[in-house]
Amino acid sequence: MVTLVKVMESPIVIDAHTRHTTKVLFSPDNSVLLTSGQDNLVHAWTVQEWTQQHTFFGHTNSVNAIALTPTMEFLVTGSTDNTVKIWNYSSGDVEYTLSGHKKTVATVAVSPTGEYIASGSYDGEVKIWNLQTGKELLTLTEIGRNVSSVDFSPDGKYLIGAGLGENIYLWTFPSCELIQRLQGHETAVNAVKFSPNGELLGSIGYEETLVIWDTRNWEQVYSLALESRAMDLTFTADSKKVAAAIDYGVRMWNLRSGDIDKQYELPIKGVYSVSVSPKRRWLAVGSADGKARVWEIRKPHQKSH
Repeated sequence: MVTLVKVMESPIVIDAHTRHTTKVLFSPDNSVLLTSGQDNLVHAWTVQEWTQQHTFFGHTNSVNAIALTPTMEFLVTGSTDNTVKIWNYSSGDVEYTLSGHKKTVATVAVSPTGEYIASGSYDGEVKIWNLQTGKELLTLTEIGRNVSSVDFSPDGKYLIGAGLGENIYLWTFPSCELIQRLQGHETAVNAVKFSPNGELLGSIGYEETLVIWDTRNWEQVYSLALESRAMDLTFTADSKKVAAAIDYGVRMWNLRSGDIDKQYELPIKGVYSVSVSPKRRWLAVGSADGKARVWEIRKPHQKSH
């Protein structure tokens, strides 16, 4: 049987940053697209108009990671200046600057309740912080080298982390007891992400493989070969599809079949981040040319397949 792959049309292009666009993230309420860059800034862009709504100034080096609390009261960022910042989203003011990491902060995640932050750094540590007070609660040292990605499960019961090395580390939360070392990659893991329904975990390895795990037994469902280096992944809100940012584009897989059903081509090699809007209408990527690109992947009121 021949699988038809839909090649998507040209995207909307946003001149987001003067240097590399490191992360893109749609807000939980579907109203804004956040972008961060190596120009030390974070911008918020209105969805559909794609005009600049806010700019967050304060980091002194590249902003590598962004996360929002579920209510959008706070924005959390991680930077090459070795800090995590908690911002009041509405005012743009910095509530807390969290200093504790000794090297670049590469990843941040906010717990589903909005109470906790997990941050991962090239110092090999994952730190847990109280979001309301800015206090450091715990340091996890098991990964040991260049933490690249952390994520909370949607029910808040687990924390996942990975970095340099072939293992993916799974802790219970909030007790932070290490209960699993998942092995499915070689050398390094670039990104880990839970699906919105919590039933799947996705991970991208340096060896150009996307692995999908079943969270009921932590066994592999798919091991999908990528065409090139990949740096980020995201699931659609219905957990039926997964997208990976690869060199020169994005690939999206149907998780029922394991087949690619959409592909997005770009004229730029470094594609660092990918995000799908909560209503599954828009897909955005951030890339090395400082731009964010957005595709309309689902028309309003169109049924998903």
